[in-house]
Amino acid sequence: MNAQYVAAIDQGTSSSRCLVFDLQGRIVSLSQKEHEQIFPRPGWVEHDPREILRNVIEVVHGALDTGGLDVRDLVAVGIANQRETTVVWDPHTGEPVHNAIVWQDTRTDALCRKLGAELGQDRFRDRCGLPLATYFSGPKVSWLLDSAPGLRQRAEEGDLLFGTMDSWLVWNLTGRHVTDVTNASRTMLMNLETLDWDDTLLDAIGVPRAMLPVIRPSSAIYGEAGESLGGVPIAAALGDQQAALFGQTCFSAGEAKCTYGTGSFLLLNTGSRPVLSGHGLLTTVGSKIGDEPATYALEGSIAVTGALVQWFRDKVGLIGSAPEVETLARTVDDNGGIYFVPAFSGLFAPHWRGDARGVIAGLTGYVTKGHLARAVLEATAWQTREVVDAMNADSGIEMTSLKADGGMTANNLLMQFLADVLGVPVVRPNVAETVSLGAAYAAGLAVGFWPDVESLRANWHKAAEWLPNMDQAERERGYRKWKKAVQRTLDWVDDDD
Repeated sequence: MNAQYVAAIDQGTSSSRCLVFDLQGRIVSLSQKEHEQIFPRPGWVEHDPREILRNVIEVVHGALDTGGLDVRDLVAVGIANQRETTVVWDPHTGEPVHNAIVWQDTRTDALCRKLGAELGQDRFRDRCGLPLATYFSGPKVSWLLDSAPGLRQRAEEGDLLFGTMDSWLVWNLTGRHVTDVTNASRTMLMNLETLDWDDTLLDAIGVPRAMLPVIRPSSAIYGEAGESLGGVPIAAALGDQQAALFGQTCFSAGEAKCTYGTGSFLLLNTGSRPVLSGHGLLTTVGSKIGDEPATYALEGSIAVTGALVQWFRDKVGLIGSAPEVETLARTVDDNGGIYFVPAFSGLFAPHWRGDARGVIAGLTGYVTKGHLARAVLEATAWQTREVVDAMNADSGIEMTSLKADGGMTANNLLMQFLADVLGVPVVRPNVAETVSLGAAYAAGLAVGFWPDVESLRANWHKAAEWLPNMDQAERERGYRKWKKAVQRTLDWVDDDD
């Protein structure tokens, strides 16, 4: 059989997946495997990079087997990854020096506050587009180098390597130590204008240049995979949310999408120049195709959305599977007056408060588990509303519709409530797996499987649409209550915690 498919590795926060796509951008097969979530202390979140690597290789072969395919049927593999999650490893043994520190982890809160002590949270925003926050990789690397004697010296001598999950996977698959511009833009270490590591940032945060990967375009051939994947070209890497922007074919300035997964991420394409936010959003690289100029995006990052449903299932035990949350929520007509703000890892956009912790506000004896389930779902919509308001203020353009994707879009009650609180239509594409699709598109472009971005636009089709059906007064009353609940989360963490 002639090679006629592209595979996408989607290395996410909760699981690793592989999807195989055909020329029309249709899913041919899929394989998925969850990995362990490690919580050493409150606010700390880790993954085992070795487990993730094993799972990635397993799901690629699983997807091929499911589709009745062989690795020789693939023209290329693209990678989309959980972004700021940080790995440091020994290049001689290939062994990590520590578990990966996940993007949700808050252990660098004191370091971030120290870095911003005199100049504030926006100390580096003009260089890297990001506020000082526990979210990003740079402070995580610095913490890791100080976590054990000798690590910092080894890093300065080039005897340790740093990478986000894309780098870890590409290094293990091809032997190349690289990252792409989208992942590099999430480290707090890359200059948005030069698209290279910034010595001012490296010196201030404390990360040696010798341990950093080479920054490459998002769509480019990085190298050929080894025996585990039969020599297929690894031809793309994008942070998962930029991959979703690519998969939603938001190639023009002004186009936006929101992906609903473990967290939720709203990205707006701002074109060929970075736009600095005045309302708590991030400025990030959207993508870079080969030698073409990079495109930039504004992003609103929400830490906990799907993860709240997972918590409701696994830690509270009121549902047995994620889809049951909708069934339980539909047993009541409203939230019973309660609001659930899931600040499990502090608050991300537009607040950026590492000291916040989750609250359920408005509890009375009237509240049932159905009301709790409804509040769990509504939390995702209200957090999106906060980000959309900030996006409208920064861009000067009122959003008229929202392209939504990700696993949570299967929840019809949530999608309708989202349209209601935003006051605009919410649209789901025919292929909701846009993170994987974007990685496949970028890899396919790099090897000529697709000729240009217009051929990708032709593959996009609407599958479902939800129209707003909520009275304006009710919408604003609910939003007012939500913002009161958010205020209750602040200043919870003390210096001696």
